[in-house]
Amino acid sequence: MSNLIKVDEEYKNWITEVSNRFRHSQLNAAVKLNADVLRFYWSVGRDIAEISEKNGYGTEFYKVISGDLNEILPDVKSFSPTNLKYMRYFYEMYPNVEKHQQVVDGFENHIVFLIPWGHNRIILDKCKGNPQKALFYVKKTLENNWSRAVLLNFLDTNLFERQGKAVTNFALTLPELESDLAQEITKDPYNFDFLSIRERYDEKELKDALMDNIGKFLLELGNGFAFVGREVRLEIGETENFVDMLFYNIKLHCYVVVEVKVVEFSARDMGQLGTYMVAVNHQLKGENDGPTLGLIICKSKDNVKAKYALEASSQPMGISEYDINTFLPENYKSSLPTIEEIEAELGDAKK
Repeated sequence: MSNLIKVDEEYKNWITEVSNRFRHSQLNAAVKLNADVLRFYWSVGRDIAEISEKNGYGTEFYKVISGDLNEILPDVKSFSPTNLKYMRYFYEMYPNVEKHQQVVDGFENHIVFLIPWGHNRIILDKCKGNPQKALFYVKKTLENNWSRAVLLNFLDTNLFERQGKAVTNFALTLPELESDLAQEITKDPYNFDFLSIRERYDEKELKDALMDNIGKFLLELGNGFAFVGREVRLEIGETENFVDMLFYNIKLHCYVVVEVKVVEFSARDMGQLGTYMVAVNHQLKGENDGPTLGLIICKSKDNVKAKYALEASSQPMGISEYDINTFLPENYKSSLPTIEEIEAELGDAKK
């Protein structure tokens, strides 16, 4: 035992108790390994916080605990000073988990015990001092079975700040429960940094790039979206019309018409979108489907103008912006030749 801390019977008993608790958690590992281990980490973090505050120990205390536990449990790799610090952060982020547990898979657990420790450490790093934000990402990880890489991506793109933030009229056009769920599936802004695109892109180029990256686009739209098609044909009166992008949301059981605009939002955009939504309701919507939703994702918007325009519509719509921060050089040229280049080469070959 180190001389850096006050070695008394209370501390010796605690070190012994921690090692016994660890062995006990290992015995139950086959049934509920992750939850047991994380609950154990949380309890160690609580103990460290209490002992440190009681005795005024500093950062050297972690090295002492690490050395003493590794001496008793030499084959265990969990007690590095860094990991012990994370255990304390874990407790301090969620000090009241014992009061807010729920039965999951037959066991009483808090959701923070149901995702891997590596995910928890990333969340602790990125959400310091903000339990609400941290729990948001814990919940999303559980709902969507995110890998660490996907979790880190959404942390880096500030999903917590963007989720449910679109300007919509859902509260005016949908029942309360459906309104809340519909609002939750929106974002503002949508992050399109996964695209490889020139800075001076046009609308077709943007939509082509989204279709080329449909998997990442669906990931950004959120869990529950299924891609139905692009340029989906609708007969309206005696004219052919084509929906830019049509999705189906499995959670809401409804179609979602998405219009992407490379310019600032204009109230005129809503007329076309509303017509497409009504047509989808008449021609595609099943008897068990909810009302079709519409979403305009534009380069920019005036929020007041957007709110006024939405109040004037009877169709459930939302308006969001999108962000792209990385662009290809303006002189970038695709590896595939254009139609004009092919025709030019064919013309040269005939000469």
